[in-house]
Amino acid sequence: MASNNAPSTGVGIRPSSRTVHVAVPPVEGSSPLGVPLYQGHTFTFPDADSMGAAFADPGGPFVYARYNNPTARALEDAVAGLEGGAAAIGSASGMGSITSTLWALLRPGDHVVAQNRLYGGTLGILGDLDQRWGVQVTRVAAGDPAAVEAAITPRTRVLFLETIANPTGEVVDLPALTAIAARNGVTAIVDNTFATPLLCRPIEHGADIVVHSATKYLGGHSDVIGGLAVFADDALHREVRGRTLEFGSVLDPASAWLAIRGLQTLGVRVPRQSENAQTLAERLAEHPAVDTVHYPGLPGHPSHATARALLTGGFGGVLSFDLAGGADAGRKFVNSVRLAALAPSLGDVRSLVMHPASTSHRNLDPEELAAAGIGPGLVRVSTGIEDVEDLWTDLEQALA
Repeated sequence: MASNNAPSTGVGIRPSSRTVHVAVPPVEGSSPLGVPLYQGHTFTFPDADSMGAAFADPGGPFVYARYNNPTARALEDAVAGLEGGAAAIGSASGMGSITSTLWALLRPGDHVVAQNRLYGGTLGILGDLDQRWGVQVTRVAAGDPAAVEAAITPRTRVLFLETIANPTGEVVDLPALTAIAARNGVTAIVDNTFATPLLCRPIEHGADIVVHSATKYLGGHSDVIGGLAVFADDALHREVRGRTLEFGSVLDPASAWLAIRGLQTLGVRVPRQSENAQTLAERLAEHPAVDTVHYPGLPGHPSHATARALLTGGFGGVLSFDLAGGADAGRKFVNSVRLAALAPSLGDVRSLVMHPASTSHRNLDPEELAAAGIGPGLVRVSTGIEDVEDLWTDLEQALA
């Protein structure tokens, strides 16, 4: 079970320091500086009673790797602490965390209100719940709290949001929206992958559950896939955990170990990536080949005022922009970068580019793409930690 106490220093410290001080499972006599990789999946017990008690207690002794594992729990506890949550559940991927959490909370006949600007995979699972499982989904412009409140019905069980929307950079008024959810007895789930706990901690703004793709910023090196769901209170954690165990979307110990390694440099990576994104966004906004830049750090972005109030320490490392030449220009651009890599991910130490309309959001029809703010020539850039002048040189030559 996670603890919100500070790490072993015994004093309150800032999130960027917490990322470095991941609690290590205790061993006899001394303690390793790094979290060990516990690859074993089965644990033995001295008697039947102690084994039975362990099955009943999610924070108790380790039983079986699908239930819990020392390395996976170290990551869960670290991220829960960073987010200010009571506990966390690790999964095999970010979509594993989203899907298993939604399936645990929803039943046929229930209703979900979802932000219309979400990651394509999230929109896909919401569409599947609607079409095949009898869960009605209403997508709304989350920048309008009145529209969100109007969409809630007596059957609404979940409000799904993103701190920084993929890929348009929309930042919504989390305190206002989570307050609406709380008044109506609705569980507020916030995907905090783009912001990370360094820029925003949604539980502090009223969220009930925060989900992460650990594959992205938390891991940070394109060598791990994993997901996490962090819960504001222990009762909700126990409710969801009891149902998600049977789904089998388990966080592998080796992946947890790699994510912990990545987590410990999060405090230096995210500020650099945010600074790079801010500089590139400002320069792209002046380039004649670019129609519109979508980055909340720009004063002209529709969410700029909200982002300034909600985010701390930067506006994130992802920006997108519409090219004047449409879809052909978008594909030509991503084919022309040399330093940045054409890849379907983000949050890496390397800069990555992609064309969302033909990749992450390819399953959306033109009307749905428009609702998500994705034009045919939109390009997404996830800035890495390279020198920003080298990145600009690369983008500039690709634009030419």
